[in-house]
Parts: sequence; structure tokens; C-alpha cells
Amino acid sequence: MTDQPRHVPVMLDRILELFAPALSDHPAVLVDATLGLGGHADALLSAHPSLTLVGLDRDPNALAMSAERLARHGDRVHLVHTVYDGLPEALSSLGLSRVDGVLFDLGVSSMQLDVPERGFAYARDSPLDMRMDPTTGPTAADVLNTYEPGELVRILREYGEERFAPRIVKAIVAERAKEPFTTSARLVELLYAAVPAASRRTGGHPAKRTFQALRIEVNAELDVLRRAIPAALGALRVGGRIVVESYQSLEDRIVKKAIGELAKSTTPPGLPVELPEHAPYFRLLTRGGAELADEAETEHNPRAQSVRLRAAERIREAT
Repeated sequence: MTDQPRHVPVMLDRILELFAPALSDHPAVLVDATLGLGGHADALLSAHPSLTLVGLDRDPNALAMSAERLARHGDRVHLVHTVYDGLPEALSSLGLSRVDGVLFDLGVSSMQLDVPERGFAYARDSPLDMRMDPTTGPTAADVLNTYEPGELVRILREYGEERFAPRIVKAIVAERAKEPFTTSARLVELLYAAVPAASRRTGGHPAKRTFQALRIEVNAELDVLRRAIPAALGALRVGGRIVVESYQSLEDRIVKKAIGELAKSTTPPGLPVELPEHAPYFRLLTRGGAELADEAETEHNPRAQSVRLRAAERIREAT
């Protein structure tokens, strides 16, 4: 399979650089917890001939495409159909307890955005689906048509950070009473009418925040992430590294908090020296907190414009 320009892995060189000390010169295991089309995985396997990769993805279509792409690496690749909070069970099924690296490339994949039938993109009319695993669970249409108004307002506010959530939900409730929502064009038209013109001029596409909120709700993305990051940190051996790419502030806050809590000393105030049991478990590897893609990459790869990359290394074993 060929890799189209829109599928270029984000911040690939930096990710290779961050993982190199943990994966070089010895048989190592890395989990790509959001395998997607396998771009990062392929590069890591090529850079480290002794690396074994465990690739996780909830999307069976992505797994099938990655299997084709990564086939040349033979039995060094193990693919598992699971959401990324299923990491502990996936490792257990392979007889693994600790790994040398874990990579998360969060959010919706380029492949999912590019297939109209998946319903992730608001630029064209398509079924309101938005499931990352299209074989299970409620769709975005189910959320729009069945949730109570108060719950819809909460979702738009919390997951989309949408200031006009009450106005939008009022319009949704009125429209669904006439006819259930099935496709995106009708919802986009409603959002253009509900979001004030002044906000449309300065706040980007009026559908962006609502579509993000629906996608997060349909896939339980934030709840899954809150479980997945601690599980990944717990699976790393000393010297192992985690790298996370986030594309919106809600994800990045969860990642920052989970890593940050384990990267600080727990020495009680007033204690003159740090005892070993109070030392941090991790050290931060990214400069100034989260790193951004450089201008050259964002011009070449639009998906990199919103990325926030964080990385850390385990420096002592859990007690």
C-alpha cells in the first residue's frame, strides 16, 4: 500500500529520536496504542531491527491496512483489535508484562476523516456515525436523537468547549422532533444558523466544536484515555519511554496530569533530603512541557498544526 501525503506521520523524526535510547542495541518491545495506518510503527520497526511491536487499534479497517503495510517485518509485529485502555489485557495475551516503549497518537485518524461513510468530517454530507470501531456501539445520530437536552448541553460544553451549547441544543431538539437526524449536512446547516455570525467570523467553522464533542462522546475518548495513560505508564520498565501526541486541550490536560504526578518528588515539606521512596518515578523528556511541530512540518502536513507532544522516561521501579 502507498502512503498518501495526508497520511504522513506527525513529528516522526522527533518520535524516532525520543524512543532511540530505549529501543536501540537490544531486543525491545514497543506498544503502538493507536496504530492507525502504521506510519510511526513502520518507521520504528525499520530503525530497530530487534524491535517487537504490539499494535493496538479499535478500528478493524485500520488493522487490516496496517497488517498489509507491516507484513514485511514478519513475526516482529503483533496486532490486537482493542481500544487503547485494553493495553494490559493485550500484553497479557502475548505473555508480556513490561515493555520498553508506548506510543499514543490520539484523535481521529486521517483514514477515518477521509472516508465519508464514517461520518467524522463536516465538510461533506455523510451518515452521522463517528464510531472509531464501526462494528459496535451507538452512533452520533443516536446521541443527537435520544439524549436528554441537559445531557447534550453538557457534552457540547465539556467535550467541545462550545459557548453556544444551549442555543444549539434547543435547535437540535426542535429539529429532531420533526425528523430524526441521519446525515451531517442537516446538522451543519443547523449549526450555521445557531452560532452567531460574529463567532463564525472569528471562531472557525461553526460545526468544528460540536462534531468534536459528538465524536468524543460516541467513542468515550476521554474516559478511555484516563484509564489508558496510567496503564501504559505502569507497563514501562526502567528506562522505558512513553510518547503521546494530543490534538486538543482536553486530551493534553489528561496526559499532562497523569505523567506529571509521577514525575515529581513526594518529599514532605520541611524534609531536608529526598529519601529514595519519595523520588520521582519518571523524568520529563520534552522541552517546556509539550512540544509543537515546526513550521516546515505544519506547512507540509496540516494535521501537525494542532499537535502537542509529551514524553517521559521511567527512572525507578514502582514500590
